[in-house]
Amino acid sequence: MSKQVIHTTQAPAALGPYSQAICCGNLVFCSGQVGLNSAGVLAQGLTAQTEQCLNNMQAVLQEAGSSMEKVVKCTIFLTDMNDFAAVNEIYGQFFPSPYPARSCIQVCALPKGGLVEIEAIAEI
Repeated sequence: MSKQVIHTTQAPAALGPYSQAICCGNLVFCSGQVGLNSAGVLAQGLTAQTEQCLNNMQAVLQEAGSSMEKVVKCTIFLTDMNDFAAVNEIYGQFFPSPYPARSCIQVCALPKGGLVEIEAIAEI
């Protein structure tokens, strides 16, 4: 099965040796998005970072020929699990029902000092 690299200028460039997303078969695997804008500037605060993560994901999915409606699995990484409810509130505004399967994990740190990172797998 061949792989297709997905890249859009509407989301921040990869910070290392990885792709924004990879399409393989009828799935797109989106790398984790932090709250950086396309210029690489980190949004200020949890709400703004969460919104930016999801806007970035939306742009990457669109470039891959997919959408938020086609996401089947997300993983959320938080530096503080006490932020779960606030992130959940914003997350719910980006995904229609039926909602994707999801995991949420607390981590000790995220790239660029981010507070939240979200990755996804979607159908094309």
